[in-house]
Formats: sequence, C-alpha cells, structure tokens
Amino acid sequence: MTKVAGTYGVWRGYQGVTPGDAREIEGLGFGAVWLGGSPPGDLAAAEGLLAATESLTVGTSIVNIWTAPAGVVAESFHRIERRFPGRFLLGIGAGHREANGADAIKPYDALVSYLDELDAAGVPKQSRALAALGPRVLELARDRSAGALPYLAPPEHTRSARGVVGADALLVAEQKVVVDGDPERARAVARTMIPMYLGLVNYVSNLRRLGFSEADLTSPGSDRLIDVLALHGEPERVAAGLAAHLDAGAGHVAIQVLGEDYLAALRALATVLPLAR
Repeated sequence: MTKVAGTYGVWRGYQGVTPGDAREIEGLGFGAVWLGGSPPGDLAAAEGLLAATESLTVGTSIVNIWTAPAGVVAESFHRIERRFPGRFLLGIGAGHREANGADAIKPYDALVSYLDELDAAGVPKQSRALAALGPRVLELARDRSAGALPYLAPPEHTRSARGVVGADALLVAEQKVVVDGDPERARAVARTMIPMYLGLVNYVSNLRRLGFSEADLTSPGSDRLIDVLALHGEPERVAAGLAAHLDAGAGHVAIQVLGEDYLAALRALATVLPLAR
C-alpha cells in the first residue's frame, strides 16, 4: 500500500525533474513528486527519483493506458515496489481522445479493462489511482483504486469530487501557479500553457459544468479563467489559494509551477507553506 507523504507535492513533466531536483524538493519539505507527460511503461523516471531520495513519494500523473501496456506497467510496478516499498503510486488515465484517435472512443471501458489487467498482475488497489474529473470516472477511482488525481480543476471541483469518492479515498488536486506579483506578467506566463487545454473536450466539459462560459473557455482564456487555473501573486497569496483545495477536501495538493525557474518558485513557496522539513 502506498501512503502519499505530506499535504503538498510537486507536479512536473517526467522529463523535467532530475535526481538532483528531487533531492532538493525533498529537502524543502515537499512530500511527493508527480510525473506528468505520459511516462513510458518502464517507469524508469520514477525509479531514478526514488533512488535519489529517502522518503519522497513518487507518483505518475499519469501513465497513459493507450501508450503503456498494462503488463509492462505491472512488471515495472513490482520491480519498483521491491526496491522502494510503499513509496510509489501508479497513477493511470485514458489521456485525450483528440490525441489518441479513434481507438480512444470509449475511454471508460478501456480504463476498466486496464484495471482488470492490473488486478490480474497483482498490482494492489491501494497503490494506484485514476485521473478523474467527471462523476463516472470518480466513482471508478473510488471503487477500483486508492482514489483520484483530478487535473486542471479549481477548489469547487475538489469539493464535489470529495463528495463522490468519499471521506477515506485519496484525492490529489493539481494546481498550476505563477509566483509573480505582477498580474499581467503572470497571466502571460499562464497563457503559454493553458490555451492548449481549451481544445480538449474532457477539460472544457468539466469547466463548463463548473459554470465557466463559452467566452471564458475560448482560447486564450478569460482573465477570470486564468486566475483560477493558474494561481498567481506573491508566495503568501499563492499559498492561500493552494490551501483552498485542502479546505475543499483534498488530502494532497500537487503544485505545478509555470515559468522558467520552477525550483526558485518552490523555494519561495517553501518559506510560507506548512511543510515537513
């Protein structure tokens, strides 16, 4: 069984975190590193970060079920679990229909089949979690895994997700941040990334359910949308926004820093967040 360390972690593309970065992140007091960008099924990136640290949890957020066969992932999971028991969490998800093509027409059914394969290969329910936004996949995360890894969603979604997965499930809320007190400059940084998500139906549908209008969701995104999806300001203001996810029911917040020097931003946040050092 995997126990996610701490209430704050760091979300980063799997190619953007070095072992040295992971050691510094652990030293700052963050409890976990979440690897995005669809890490390959060998899970070598996660294993390298675990080897470089002492107590850090490393999770995938997420392994893409269309590009990483379940059998390969299960073998990798067991290899890592033998070396670093209880420190790795396997996050899986169905990715995006726009990127995965016609084979991804029924992502829910594909997720169920993938979970069946992980069960058959002995990957424990409590060592895996699902990327989930809508109620149906949140229910699947509750029933077939440790919990849910929502992405690109504000605290309002965190609150509703907690209501679906229940009080005891893992709920990790990803939140983008720009540590910069100049709103216009910070929004410009956020708009280097967020518009690409506005062409993906799962994110847009979720944000529409949360009350954002078509004007908000039209690229490059309204200021209102940007300010929610990419918290910005001085470290204290950003920290307050991150805590809103915890207040809404998240058990852990995965901080995705936008901008060129993500470690500098994490150092600044570490001075104001309640981290375990």
